[in-house]
Amino acid sequence: MSGVQLNGIVKAYGALQVVHGIDLEVQEKEFIVLVGPSGCGKSTTLRMIAGLEEITDGDLTIYGRRVNRVAPKDRDVAMVFQNYALYPHLNVADNIAFGLRIRGESKQNIASSVEEVGNILGLTPYLERRPADLSGGQRQRVAMGRAIVRRPKVFLFDEPLSNLDAKLRTQMRAEIKRLHNRLGVTSIYVTHDQVEAMTLADRIVVMHDGRIEQVGSPMDLFINPVNTFVAGFLGSPPMNMVKAKIVDGTDALRAEFGGQSIELAPVPSLANSAGREVILGIRPEFVTVAGPDVPGRIEVTLDLVETLGSEALIHTTLLDEPFIIRAGTIGQMDILNGVSGFTVEPHLIRVFDAKTGMAFDGQGGGR
Repeated sequence: MSGVQLNGIVKAYGALQVVHGIDLEVQEKEFIVLVGPSGCGKSTTLRMIAGLEEITDGDLTIYGRRVNRVAPKDRDVAMVFQNYALYPHLNVADNIAFGLRIRGESKQNIASSVEEVGNILGLTPYLERRPADLSGGQRQRVAMGRAIVRRPKVFLFDEPLSNLDAKLRTQMRAEIKRLHNRLGVTSIYVTHDQVEAMTLADRIVVMHDGRIEQVGSPMDLFINPVNTFVAGFLGSPPMNMVKAKIVDGTDALRAEFGGQSIELAPVPSLANSAGREVILGIRPEFVTVAGPDVPGRIEVTLDLVETLGSEALIHTTLLDEPFIIRAGTIGQMDILNGVSGFTVEPHLIRVFDAKTGMAFDGQGGGR
């Protein structure tokens, strides 16, 4: 069953259109993450779903009910904001219970609901404290508790972890995922952090300039980006981009660049395309460091090795452009500090059209 459906949704401020007729179907109990750079329209889209922004055109339905003109309080959604939005003069229990009191729930129901949510989120020891006496992670859990206690049909998260430090973000990501698995509520989550998107989402929606570029599972988008924007946005570090030309190979499709060439997996749409300009997308994770005697290796110039513990980022130059290799460090540091070339399996290379930036059809993508 469809939980939330957007059909041709448009948002304009006067003559300025910021969301351009997007279509998206969120299934019941699904966890969807909207991701993209600042200004791409993801938060505006979330606010339209919440009812905090008026929809200029298109239809928005929540569990089959058209809600374009329905007030936010009547949409049966709960939103968790970036800034927590807690009442500083109320303790944790009263902050969680506030929405239930507004709805006129009985004292007994409020008390049992607050107790249940406190247990779920590990807030029971802090129910009598005020927000000023809590850590950032605890405040975010209170904000989530206030949303959970309403038992909405849809959770909406607007960059809820962006105010936390790196360690707390990691902890809260895990808590949000466990919470979703436990409650099974349809959830839409907005972030600019691709790590959050990859770790939380059932499906990721990549947005750019008010349009949806691609929708798919985290690994599908990681391995099979539909264009160079998605390829360059998802992944840390992002996919390497190498300008090349298709050449006729004796036994296989090949691409040539700077006097070197690399074998490609069969791509039907590139048949008989010798001389065509393309962009090769190569993930740093898919590259294997190779010595001078390895057949088919591509030569690079080493710039520096960035050691991260169990792995390292090897910064090299290829065709006067940065090219990054991710490799394990255990027992390999001597090799990594002398890197001069690499290999990559043909089926792990994504080929894009140099003019349009779109991926060519018929690529296996390593699936």
